[in-house]
Amino acid sequence: MIVPYRHEASLASVDTATTTEMIELAKRAQTALEAEYHPDGFNIGMNLGRSAGAGVADHLHLHVVPRWSGDANFVSIVGETRVLPEDLAATYLKLKAHFRE
Repeated sequence: MIVPYRHEASLASVDTATTTEMIELAKRAQTALEAEYHPDGFNIGMNLGRSAGAGVADHLHLHVVPRWSGDANFVSIVGETRVLPEDLAATYLKLKAHFRE
């Protein structure tokens, strides 16, 4: 998840420098996730507004979600449950090195 420092509900309200930084970070995240997890594809996007699924309605953010053929995406929608294949601390340790300057 890529979250700008400034609270904005609308993508149209965010300045060009912020959107550029967000997309550049999304590219780095995609590269890091490909290197560590070898997914079959990605969902990359934003949910703007509560009716669109935004959990924090007044703060836009960009999701970078690795996907595999046959993964359990429907579980999130039908069962309101998240499936995590590993502890978040393990994921952090794997991805941290890809974001060093």
